[in-house]
Amino acid sequence: MAGIKSLAKDTAIYGLSSIIGRFLNWLLVPIYTMKLTEAQYGVVTNLYAYVALTLIVLTYGMETGFFRFVNREDCKDPMRVYSTVLISLASTSALFIGLVFLFLGPLSRALDCAAHPQYIWMLAVTVAIDAFTAIPFCYLRYKKRPVRFAVYKCLSIALNIGLNLIFFFLMYNPAIAEGYIFMANLIASVILLPLLWRELTGFKWQFDGQLLRKMLNYSWPLLILGIAGNMNQNLDKILFPFLTAGQPDSMAQLGIYGACCKVALVMMMFTQAYRFAYEPFIFAKNREQGGDKLQAYSDAMKFFVIFGMVIFLAVMFYMPLLRNFISESFRSGLRVVPIVMIADLFFGVFFNLSLWYKLTDKTIWGTWFSLAGLVVTVALNVIFVPTYGYMACAWAAFCCYGVMMLASYFVGLRKHPLRYPVKRMGAYFFGALALWGLGSMVELDSAALTMASRTPLLLIYIMAILKFEKIWR
Repeated sequence: MAGIKSLAKDTAIYGLSSIIGRFLNWLLVPIYTMKLTEAQYGVVTNLYAYVALTLIVLTYGMETGFFRFVNREDCKDPMRVYSTVLISLASTSALFIGLVFLFLGPLSRALDCAAHPQYIWMLAVTVAIDAFTAIPFCYLRYKKRPVRFAVYKCLSIALNIGLNLIFFFLMYNPAIAEGYIFMANLIASVILLPLLWRELTGFKWQFDGQLLRKMLNYSWPLLILGIAGNMNQNLDKILFPFLTAGQPDSMAQLGIYGACCKVALVMMMFTQAYRFAYEPFIFAKNREQGGDKLQAYSDAMKFFVIFGMVIFLAVMFYMPLLRNFISESFRSGLRVVPIVMIADLFFGVFFNLSLWYKLTDKTIWGTWFSLAGLVVTVALNVIFVPTYGYMACAWAAFCCYGVMMLASYFVGLRKHPLRYPVKRMGAYFFGALALWGLGSMVELDSAALTMASRTPLLLIYIMAILKFEKIWR
């Protein structure tokens, strides 16, 4: 249980930068939906889907690779591992920036931004910097410095938010519009570099080509996994303009879908904060002897599901308030929120299940699972989006992560001795869904009264968890 407490503590601290930081970014959504048209926000949604995919490519699985190799029993010089990865990512990020500027014209036309090529180069420089700085942040996690990690992240986020407020309220020019979002992101990423100076100096920079080859051999399946996983998350936003090309409001519908997905972002924020703490936790725990570590893995999964469903119920029960975070013209898409949130929960469970192939160096399995999910994503989007629009995108994500989660679980039963409390987790999951269904029947004239009438259901769920887990007697 001590390991779980440590994991919970680190998750909470990382949450300062992930959950709280993303929450503050979330508060920008009302500004975006107020200042931008649905079509303009559709452009933002579309381009950031490409950015997310590019970031995965530019880090090429080296974050997990770093944790694996720096925690190996035969690792005699952790700083050699660190500096080798830094040099590798610095080189590839610089090469990426050069290629984007070289082919800026064709890229801008291909991404339907021929009139605004500055959007493309600003995003390219931003994502290259973010890819490089991912490793210093991994180093902070390895050294168990979550507070410093959170401070750096929060400073960068605060700067980004501050710039957005300045641009949209003090300097706003409708001709630039969505360009302000890209500009603020770029400036914040550039300023982050000197903040990380302590993590980039004070050691001997050395490059070990043989070590890098071993790390790439370990990480390339994770790259494929990352690409497939990211495409499962963002491919709908990339494909949507092509699949609905004949419809006059195509980009506007994408903007509505993208804005409503932001309402569901709470689950993703929790999952990301958990992931930051979980990876170093499982690799460090794996070095210990005895069966306690297996129980720690099992408990971590159980409590992830519990907290995830509490978040789900809170968001759905208080939707009459949360719906005000986006402009009224975007609210027609709010029905995707519960679907997207459960999909994100499935992905978090899949991430928990990934420990068996990461710890046994069989990362190729993660690739197969993600590719299976990608097939589901592509098929459902291509078949149903032209008819059902963004609702098909939400259900495709739900089915994709559900398939990945189930596939990893059943294969893991044969490959790893760990057993999870499936029946209890299933009871918590379906119990929460039942309470959500019950709460959905309560719709009063006043939003405040509606939320007040649903609150006892949330408290009943929390109290039942505390009782069953013997946390509260």
